[in-house]
Amino acid sequence: MTLEILLVRHGATAGNLRHAHVGRTDEPLCPAGRTALRVLDPSAETVYVSPLRRARETAARCFPNARQLPVPGLREMDFGSFDGKNYEDLADDPAYRAWVDGWCRERCPGGEDRASFCRRTCAAFAALVDGALAAGAPRLVVVAHGGTIMAVGERYAVPRRDYFDWKVPNGGVCRFGTDAALWAAGQIRCLEACV
Repeated sequence: MTLEILLVRHGATAGNLRHAHVGRTDEPLCPAGRTALRVLDPSAETVYVSPLRRARETAARCFPNARQLPVPGLREMDFGSFDGKNYEDLADDPAYRAWVDGWCRERCPGGEDRASFCRRTCAAFAALVDGALAAGAPRLVVVAHGGTIMAVGERYAVPRRDYFDWKVPNGGVCRFGTDAALWAAGQIRCLEACV
């Protein structure tokens, strides 16, 4: 039996419109972000969400009748002292320049490094897939963050792509499929990527 997996990035926030690094800041959707979202499936019963407000608000708009189950491990990367700031705000910060020049792999001052973030996020996602397959569920719906989708895509999706190649726009949806045999190899097949 194939499990369909929908990974949905939250709608836009004011920080997203400024191209800010929005991680632990618990921003709501901005008016334009709310307006841009559409109902994706009124029949969905359960949606797993990052506990951050922007993900919960997106799930409520896209899956209006679904019960939301928060999963702390799906939170966006903690950008530490860079959080809420964009490249213009940080242009003269040597720590920021070093972080960007290192492909955002190192630990943000006061925050996470990319490898730790990816381990956390992928462990949370894997537990959800394990549970859905064990229950024989036909579909798994997750509403989270851009970084979450990039981490999951890089780690599990085939065909293989690099982390930044899985960048999804606000409100974007990636659709994957897996089954017991494919998941035993730690893989999900990309059926439709919004990249």
